Amino acid sequence: MGDDHDHDHGHEHDHDGQDVPSATALRVKALESLLVEKGLVDPAALDALIDTYESKIGPRNGARVVARAWTDPDYKARLLKDASSAIAELGYSGAQGEHMVVVENTPSVHNLVVCTLCSCYPWPVLGLPPVWYKSYAYRSRAVIDPRGVLSEFGLRLAEDVSVRVWDSTSEIRYLVLPQRPPNTDNLEEEALADLVSRDAMIGVALPAAPEGQAKP
Repeated sequence: MGDDHDHDHGHEHDHDGQDVPSATALRVKALESLLVEKGLVDPAALDALIDTYESKIGPRNGARVVARAWTDPDYKARLLKDASSAIAELGYSGAQGEHMVVVENTPSVHNLVVCTLCSCYPWPVLGLPPVWYKSYAYRSRAVIDPRGVLSEFGLRLAEDVSVRVWDSTSEIRYLVLPQRPPNTDNLEEEALADLVSRDAMIGVALPAAPEGQAKP
């Protein structure tokens, strides 16, 4: 487990055809193109809306899960033992999130999530997957050179921290439980959730520091 890029191969990929757009996705894309062509939708506004769901609204669910784990040791234990049930306790469940596993960052281990064959992603807790997560460059390089990928996201880990890479599949999707930032004992759960980004729950970033403090 000390290898800098331990890679979980425990599950065969069966991605329900996710490499090929679903009929619904194709209809949505066709409708989007038609609305833009007719001048009914501003492409920039559409991009902004998608970005909001990718990086703010969707990941807020996951951020609340993380904040609850930071503040409630019993919940954290349930989350690490049976993530799907613990996440459902907070009302977050559904397609693309039925079989969840939460992996915890520690002072000596940093976890990174990828889906090497397509883009399996826990929609109920992270919303829409970002474009970079679906890219071939990320999917291939996250396994081969995880430290290099993390450095490109601006995350440079100490040499004594191992990087563990988890390969999501349609059977199991992973969520990273980041370390709680220091000096946050006085923060309520909702304020803690504000510190947790989508990228921190994928493993390409750390949680934000409280306002007025330098990032850990």
